Amino acid sequence: MPKEDFRFHHSLRIRWGECDAQGIVFNAQYLNLLEVAIAEYYREMGISLYELDTRQIFDPVTARVTLEYKSPAKIDDVIDIYMRISKTGTSSLNLVAEIYHSENNRLLTTAEIIYVAYDSETGKSSPIPKSLKDIISAFENL
Repeated sequence: MPKEDFRFHHSLRIRWGECDAQGIVFNAQYLNLLEVAIAEYYREMGISLYELDTRQIFDPVTARVTLEYKSPAKIDDVIDIYMRISKTGTSSLNLVAEIYHSENNRLLTTAEIIYVAYDSETGKSSPIPKSLKDIISAFENL
């Protein structure tokens, strides 16, 4: 997907704790890197995803993650994480992300994450509130 298709990106510097002994980002750490960018993405839309009031209205759980590793990120690299919600369903959201090396623009990783709105009292999925869908649609021009 061209970078121009993303309205949001967040930059991070790779730290030693995210790397293996060779100084390459350990594969599981990509989910942590994405989680930081996801929080900033929602914050950019004016949604405080981790506040109790918000979670009582919309509490997403991860249903599926697909990661494709294209090229390694290494210790002290600055990366740019581009992301967008590409689709909203009744109770689910599809988020796509691409991670690039900031200096040389090399594509490092692609991701697709499907979130489901969850009701912790019933243990079942719940509809995504229209107000949230409206915010996402306005931000992403869906």
